[in-house]
Amino acid sequence: MSATGTAPGGARGATLTEPDLRRVYGTYPTGVAAVAGLVGGRPVGLAASSFVPVSLDPPLVSVCMAHTSTTWPLLRDLPHIGISVLGAHQEETGRRLGARGGDRFAGIAWRATATGCVLIEDAAAWYDCAVEQQVRSGDHDIVVLRVHDLDAAAGIQPLVFHASRFHRLP
Repeated sequence: MSATGTAPGGARGATLTEPDLRRVYGTYPTGVAAVAGLVGGRPVGLAASSFVPVSLDPPLVSVCMAHTSTTWPLLRDLPHIGISVLGAHQEETGRRLGARGGDRFAGIAWRATATGCVLIEDAAAWYDCAVEQQVRSGDHDIVVLRVHDLDAAAGIQPLVFHASRFHRLP
């Protein structure tokens, strides 16, 4: 049954609304990742809840970027992009990186790698990636990234995004 009580594939499918989609999509919990790089020597980045591993061989991950993003066009042509899986203690970092304006990196501890990735300090995990492929899909691009280096911190629980709010695992 659908959210309105109609069977899947019923007449309701033609009238899906953005609020319905956001509400139902939001029932699926995700992690929160910072996607960032150095642009003109300064950190530029955003928060993404669509980060997922794709392949072990070759090592690939993906993230979805809205066509309306003003940050992604600054990052997509960089030779390397950093992805930091935020830890449960980094809720404020997730909020800052998800903000539409201002200095997103104000008050956030980060480091730059020799390849130009920007990584958030004390994250649960980090990846040094390069864009492999972009696929236009609806109002987003699915961005596939090749992993060149990575690591995870022992004992740091991830930050979880669910129902439009940040959560911690019990």
